[in-house]
Amino acid sequence: MTGEARILRAAERSAAPWSNGGGVTREVAAHPPGAGWDSFAWRVSLADVGRDGPYSPLPGVRRILTVVEGGGLELTVDGTRHLLADRYRPFAFPGGAATDCRLLAGPVVNLNVMLRDGRGAATVETVRGTRTLPLRPADPDSDVPDALVVVALQGAALLAAAGRPPVRLGRFDAALLSGPDTAAAELRTDGTAAVIALTAGR
Repeated sequence: MTGEARILRAAERSAAPWSNGGGVTREVAAHPPGAGWDSFAWRVSLADVGRDGPYSPLPGVRRILTVVEGGGLELTVDGTRHLLADRYRPFAFPGGAATDCRLLAGPVVNLNVMLRDGRGAATVETVRGTRTLPLRPADPDSDVPDALVVVALQGAALLAAAGRPPVRLGRFDAALLSGPDTAAAELRTDGTAAVIALTAGR
């Protein structure tokens, strides 16, 4: 696989408790690596949500939330209710909006993607079966590299590329693909995986 590929195992992540006690977050990947809340360009994480409550405001950040475990939730964003009852359906909203969460049927796990305004674009797609994943060149005029983050959400996933042995991803394991050259990998899953595309501003 041309470029860089890192395997990020779920078992190696640490849980960061929320200040309001409503859940914990486990970071999957961020750019720059190790960046804090005030300095990330993009961030991918998994959050265990145990009770209803407001979200901390994040002005200047765009968010994409996907319920990946549990009975769903209802988000009220700037006074408008959004029912997220189904798993694996990404929902985008501004991080600076007043947002409140109500659980529909007990605790949930959410896949969260956060992108700093003006630093590019992000999309989240849920994949079943087989999919070819292209990796585009990074923009040399941006400090945010093009990247793909693949997260196995349900069942196992296999990530394969010419010249390298396939890598098996267990549940909530992830792979981060980035690099200056165009590359292609094949993703095969017997369940559901998320493919997060992070594109530098053009």
